[in-house]
Amino acid sequence: MTTETSVMRSEIGEQPAALRRTLEALLPQTAEVAALAGKTRQVLFVARGSSDNAAVYGSYLLQAHSGRLATLASPSIATVYGAEVDLSGVLAVAISQSGRTEEIVDTMNWAARCGARTISVTNGDDSPLARGADVALLTRAGDELAVPATKTYTAQLAALAVLALGLGADLDEAELRAVPDAIEETLAAPTDALDEIVARLAGVSGAVVSGRGMAFSTALETALKLKEACYLHAMGLSYADLLHGPLAVVDAQTPALLVAANSGPTLPGTVALAERVRAADAPVYAIGGGSALAKSSDLAVDVPDLPEWLAPISLIVPAQLITERLARAKGFDPDAPRSLNKVTQTS
Repeated sequence: MTTETSVMRSEIGEQPAALRRTLEALLPQTAEVAALAGKTRQVLFVARGSSDNAAVYGSYLLQAHSGRLATLASPSIATVYGAEVDLSGVLAVAISQSGRTEEIVDTMNWAARCGARTISVTNGDDSPLARGADVALLTRAGDELAVPATKTYTAQLAALAVLALGLGADLDEAELRAVPDAIEETLAAPTDALDEIVARLAGVSGAVVSGRGMAFSTALETALKLKEACYLHAMGLSYADLLHGPLAVVDAQTPALLVAANSGPTLPGTVALAERVRAADAPVYAIGGGSALAKSSDLAVDVPDLPEWLAPISLIVPAQLITERLARAKGFDPDAPRSLNKVTQTS
């Protein structure tokens, strides 16, 4: 594997600072979020790509801790079908790294016309998404040059954690403020297990990435990164969905990469899945899950202890490192995957 440093790797290393800036800017806005959302009952997330994976985290977080129903929008209902939907009592949260993806901007504006209050989460401070929302949560990731999202993605997760606090979630702000330190610890940790996972993934063409609950977003984002930067046929699945049939695709040449917080209600099920996969003579690699998941896996990357509601912000970092190293090991440029642009326009 080449030792050349990519822009993607540099931007992975910038995440602790980006998160500190983002939290410092956004935590004072919790009262503004609360005032806007006071007359709403449920949340509708509008996003695509990595931002959609961030929205999955937001959906689980809000439903588990704020008592609000949260769902993911189908933007084509607005942009293709032009349907009119009663969105009174809805808080529409539009997420876009650039804030310039026309489909997301148009869908947020459509939601407002249908009666929703709107919040944008974007790194584009002078973008149409930021200007058009009732409240803009502007992340402070700085310019992101590599096409695969890293620091903008974790900044979005931090913004959604702030959103949860603003919506009345009974969660500890001090725990959120500790996340940048946890990611610094992850970046400084030994890489032996991570390097071995990369070496083994270099010899396969596909993988299944699985998690559940809060960690499901990490599974989806990890699979996306492996697809877009390493051209690996990676499927991101909830372990509940995996057990309903697709488990049959896991074999000696299609390993399972499992992600989990070090504690929480979904950890026992993740451990049971690891044991079942190993019983089928398929490789199991783990990110997080503590000693329980490590014992049931062939290789495991440890992560710092964070409460389950914040673990996805940390869990994705080893997956980003694996993606960057695997891309280079396979002779690909992780900064500029083929057929991708930094801003993707869809209709």
